[in-house]
Amino acid sequence: MTTHTHHNHAANDQSFVDPVCGMSTENKDDFLAHVHGEDTFYFCSSHCLEKFAADPGAYTGEQENDDSENVSQHVQKTKNTFTCPMHPEVEQEGPGSCPKCGMALEPLAPVESKVEYTCPMHPEIVQDEPGSCPKCGMALEPRTVDPESVEQNAEYLYMRNRFIIAAILTVPLVIIAMRDMLPGGGLLEQIATDRTLGWLELILSTPVVLWAGWPFYVRGVQSVINRSLNMFTLIGLGVSVAYIYSVVGVLFPEIFPASMRGPDGSVGVYFEASAVIVTLILLGQVMELRARSQTGAAIKALLGLSPKTARKISPAGVEEDIPLEHVQVGDLLRIRPGEKIPVDGIVTDGTSSVDESMISGEPVPVKKQTGDKIIGATINTTGSLTMRAEKVGSDTLLARIVQMVA
Repeated sequence: MTTHTHHNHAANDQSFVDPVCGMSTENKDDFLAHVHGEDTFYFCSSHCLEKFAADPGAYTGEQENDDSENVSQHVQKTKNTFTCPMHPEVEQEGPGSCPKCGMALEPLAPVESKVEYTCPMHPEIVQDEPGSCPKCGMALEPRTVDPESVEQNAEYLYMRNRFIIAAILTVPLVIIAMRDMLPGGGLLEQIATDRTLGWLELILSTPVVLWAGWPFYVRGVQSVINRSLNMFTLIGLGVSVAYIYSVVGVLFPEIFPASMRGPDGSVGVYFEASAVIVTLILLGQVMELRARSQTGAAIKALLGLSPKTARKISPAGVEEDIPLEHVQVGDLLRIRPGEKIPVDGIVTDGTSSVDESMISGEPVPVKKQTGDKIIGATINTTGSLTMRAEKVGSDTLLARIVQMVA
């Protein structure tokens, strides 16, 4: 029989450490000896000895192998589990149909660090980089939620800036084009001829059509290449025809029949039509992107419910704070009174009351004891609990709620 030293129950030749609570002594006679397998462990009290006897693997390192098996089984389960896109609570082993809506079940995606982007209207479109949907032209959104990016939507800022510039240039352009219908419009004709005003319209409309409306042309061309004509195909075609016709009318009015020219030789142009179309479409894009970004505050509030760290209990009984993302399935965690529960799991030791109002809305804390399941982000109120992590990362209930909101 040997005295086990691998798990720090004997820190050196003259010190003996209790693997449960970490208390040490230089005289082993002060501690209670217990033989487990071929090793001898020492305990400061019968309470620690009883805890060790109830679950030796949690303190001897045998649990580490079990944790690896748990993680492996969890990954295997993820690969074989199918869920409904409309009812994520529906899960089953293998493919099939959703019992609630009848939709075909899809494989439950494993947790990945890679960020993928998808189209809100066509979820089958998935790309590794941001961009536009090849089918409808909408801006792709990340499939996973980044708490650092919920504040500002880059696409929203991009379109908003273009809309502001377009609106500033379009307003005077419309005034010039509609001068005959506005009070005092005759003053413009006294200041400049129709041909001169046509050149002014060209100058004002060119940045709107060619710069502010550029994203629409790109999406329109992509729709033709992908043989999936959409709204941006029509926008690009209509704006281009009106703008090109007007440019030709300003630069080469003599090629048009005399019946289409005015007394000063000018041709009627439609710069304001092309500019107004671009500006209004930009306004629609800004409103849409802003609406889609309104969930950012809710997502941030939900993410803030989860604690940033968890207190992990090592096999030697040593407790340390680790980042929440480092928690793995099978880890033993300590939750002290007043702390938030880091992940979903099951109570292995202790009795307390847990405030689950965040999930259930129930104002009265629920009593939890050994064997009860607890939910991440809920609050431990009175006693100290030891739990074993069962669901971490995107598998937790809070993470699923965030994904549904996003």
